[in-house]
Amino acid sequence: MPLRYQAIGEALRHTIAARPDADALVVPHQGVRWSWRSLGERVDRVAVGLLALGLEPGDRVGMWGPNSAEWVLVQLACARAGFILVTINPAYRRDELVHALELTGVRALVLADRFKSSDYVAMLLDAVPRFGGADQGSDGPCSELRFAIGLGRTVGDIIPFERLLEEPDSAPFAHLETISREVGPDDAACIQFTSGTTGAPKGATLSHFGLLNNGALTGSVMRMRPEDRVCIPVPLFHCFGMVVGVLGCVAHGSTMVLPSESFDPAAVMASVERERCTVLYGVPTMFIAELALPDFGRFDISSLRTGAMGGAPCPEDVMRRVCVDMEMREVTIAFGMTETSPVSFQTRTDADLETRTATIGTAHPWVEARIADETGRPVSRGKIGELQIRGYGVMLGYWNDPQRTAETIINGWLRTGDLAAMDDQGRCRIVGRSKDMIIRGGENIYPVELENFLRTHPAIVDVAVFGVPDARLGEEVCAWIKTSGPLSAEHILAHCAGRLAHYKIPSHVRFVDGFPMTASGKMYKPGMRKAEERDPTPRIPVARGSERAIKERLSR
Repeated sequence: MPLRYQAIGEALRHTIAARPDADALVVPHQGVRWSWRSLGERVDRVAVGLLALGLEPGDRVGMWGPNSAEWVLVQLACARAGFILVTINPAYRRDELVHALELTGVRALVLADRFKSSDYVAMLLDAVPRFGGADQGSDGPCSELRFAIGLGRTVGDIIPFERLLEEPDSAPFAHLETISREVGPDDAACIQFTSGTTGAPKGATLSHFGLLNNGALTGSVMRMRPEDRVCIPVPLFHCFGMVVGVLGCVAHGSTMVLPSESFDPAAVMASVERERCTVLYGVPTMFIAELALPDFGRFDISSLRTGAMGGAPCPEDVMRRVCVDMEMREVTIAFGMTETSPVSFQTRTDADLETRTATIGTAHPWVEARIADETGRPVSRGKIGELQIRGYGVMLGYWNDPQRTAETIINGWLRTGDLAAMDDQGRCRIVGRSKDMIIRGGENIYPVELENFLRTHPAIVDVAVFGVPDARLGEEVCAWIKTSGPLSAEHILAHCAGRLAHYKIPSHVRFVDGFPMTASGKMYKPGMRKAEERDPTPRIPVARGSERAIKERLSR
């Protein structure tokens, strides 16, 4: 699996030349079915249209909206013309939008009309009134933003996206080719925002070289082929969607299938059946929702072979069903973070059940990984420390933030903040985030360990474990639990007693119907902690004291 020293636009041209008439992009909810040749023509029109506005290579172009064909066009057009794509979470509200635009100096913003409870046009006009015709002055918010391009409703100075698709004469295309040849693999291609759970989101700046190769290598580990048809229900604003999804298909010449604007389990299954998809992506909660469909059995998904699951550990029973009921016997677990473009570890297609559910596999090709102590020195195999990554995919840095860049990348090693251990086979096991570790009376407790254990209870569908303040011990263990049937705190206590050290047993349990989630499908524990701080009374106290006290309580 050699690295490809190419810019994304060059890789796209090669794929178009190799597979001009093969399906490139299918978007059922928009009635889109484009070949690679047709996709390439539209990409170039969008790139030329953006250049015609006066944008120059290196300018930042924001994309704000749910999954769509236009999202893919903008992503690839930016790569062709040397613009830096700024991916904006479709769940962002006004102030978050302003932060993203001002931090990165976005000059052009492509935005959807509205989606669910988000009215993107209204939020933009509220943040930047001049696009609605108001006199804002020169020192208002987002002063570098010059153009807003709407995918639906357009008002005031918002430009309709269709204008970018108008076919110009040949001269602008020749100019685009000249510019595209000057875009280098090491140039910045994208700015992606981190989750912002420890402060304002940071803009991780990623290169053409890192993004293209990560998509290519993740696909190669899954043994992707040009004839594969890839169902991509994960959001495109996230690395999983735009890198593993879009760029993986660009690198391998495979077909992209976007089943819906946002995740809809029935739409995923229908798209897999109709398009005979062979590859499916998602986080574990997505697979759980698909398997839980009342009419799951009526879908013919026998075409599925492989895929990637990331974002959270997968429970054993879910993995068994994915392999058997969804026929994805070659499914892989992919692990990474925005700052590593993203995938750094992945299981192989023939991995056993334990490797797929208890580890994140082994290091990706061309990636160095180590487990280090607080001083940065590697620890021995089996010991817990911080996972650190070095290699082609490490970000160029945080946009306009040299201090946090220097704190995160030291001598080429990126500090992930993940606590992990590596075994003699090179398999890595994540035990938690350093910032999520619970310190109870001086004992270190790793939430992931407890979550994996609690999921072994047959009535527990999913669980989140985190620390809550305690006046005596500093922190106590709290578990939010979603069940498939009646379950009490006593059941949880009985399940844990004798199998977990007493200090690890949750002292508080809250039974929930669902969890706060990020837009990329990950559990949002800061939201859970805030909910507990605001209203701790409904949670159920479970156990305090020694293991002997716990056993005495159970024997009553």
